[in-house]
Amino acid sequence: MTLDLGSLSRKDLEKLKRDVEKALDRAEKADLKKARDAATKAAAEFGVSLDELVAAPKPGPKPGRRRATATKPVKKGAAKYANPADPKQTWTGKGRQPAWYKDAIAAGKSPESMAI
Repeated sequence: MTLDLGSLSRKDLEKLKRDVEKALDRAEKADLKKARDAATKAAAEFGVSLDELVAAPKPGPKPGRRRATATKPVKKGAAKYANPADPKQTWTGKGRQPAWYKDAIAAGKSPESMAI
C-alpha cells in the first residue's frame, strides 16, 4: 500500500494521522493482551497465578553482605617539596611529577634542595 502524501489536503492528512494513532493504540492493546495471556500461561505451568507472581517480594541483598556505601574523600598527603621560585607550589613526592619539579631537576637542582 502506497500513499502519495503530497496529493492529500491538510484535512485529509490530519484524518489519516488520527486513524494511524487509533490503529497504533489498538495494536498496543492487543500486544499487551497477548503478553499478559502468555505470562499467565507460563505462571500457571509453575502452579502460581500471575497476580501472585507480580506481588511476590523481590529478593534483597544476600545475607552477610554489606551494601556499598559512599566513599570518604581522600586526604591529601603532606607536601615534601616546594618550588624554589614559588613556595606556594608544593608536591607530596607521590604521583606524577609537576613541571616545575622536572624543570628544576633538569636545571641541576637536587631533590634535597627543594625539600620542605
